[in-house]
Amino acid sequence: MSLGQQLQPHLPFLRRYGRALTGSQVHGDAYVRATLEAIVAAPEQFPQDVDPRLGLYRMFHVIWGSTNMGDAAPVANDDSDDIAAQEQVAQARLARITPRSRQALLLTAMEGFTHEDAAYLIGVPDEDVSLLVRDALHEIEKQTHARVLIIEDEPIIAMDLETIVRDLGHDVTAVAVTRDEALREARTERPGLVLADIQLADDSSGIDAVKDILAEFAVPVIFITAFPERLLTGERPEPTFLITKPFQRSTVKAAIAQALFFDEATAPA
Repeated sequence: MSLGQQLQPHLPFLRRYGRALTGSQVHGDAYVRATLEAIVAAPEQFPQDVDPRLGLYRMFHVIWGSTNMGDAAPVANDDSDDIAAQEQVAQARLARITPRSRQALLLTAMEGFTHEDAAYLIGVPDEDVSLLVRDALHEIEKQTHARVLIIEDEPIIAMDLETIVRDLGHDVTAVAVTRDEALREARTERPGLVLADIQLADDSSGIDAVKDILAEFAVPVIFITAFPERLLTGERPEPTFLITKPFQRSTVKAAIAQALFFDEATAPA
């Protein structure tokens, strides 16, 4: 099996990581693209002593580190005012938290790497990863607060999400189970964050519900799905933040913290 074939199944999840780390589909995908270009240009430099997934993420971090630890995307040819505003917020937030802390949190909580693997990926001693994760959660949770709309038709999952949201110090505006209800609740009390399942109670789509909401106002969104690879193909438009069912509580917490981290509406005064 060729190296490309070995890496292919892992690319959607690397896109997820890149987008979560940068807070942008454009910039996250740019880092993934630069990573793949580097591998194609010099395949002999791809790590041979680890499994392909770990090697892929390691190469990504080489690219990330070569651009001043994420302070600038390698390619971002987009003149959108919205992206420019988002970038200002992102850079302000980046100044308040060390990049390695954020990387450690996302690698372990969202991508499911062990602390040992995360240490290898970001180049720190194994024992430092727990401290980095703790510092990241403490710093991010201290900076952000929001009203959250949950779009989820499974009662137990919805209750679990509501508990996680409240444990993080956020408020839940409502729990909607259909597309129409989601839009109605969003209009009644404008949320600062949306958590959205893909399949809803009346066979409507959480994606369509989110599109309805975004057509009226901007809000960060985290999609929840059992099939993330179907939404992470590299085409636009796609979600920036995505978590996989069944999820761990730590994964949801990391995604919420990171989504709010880049949201202008929650920027501290």
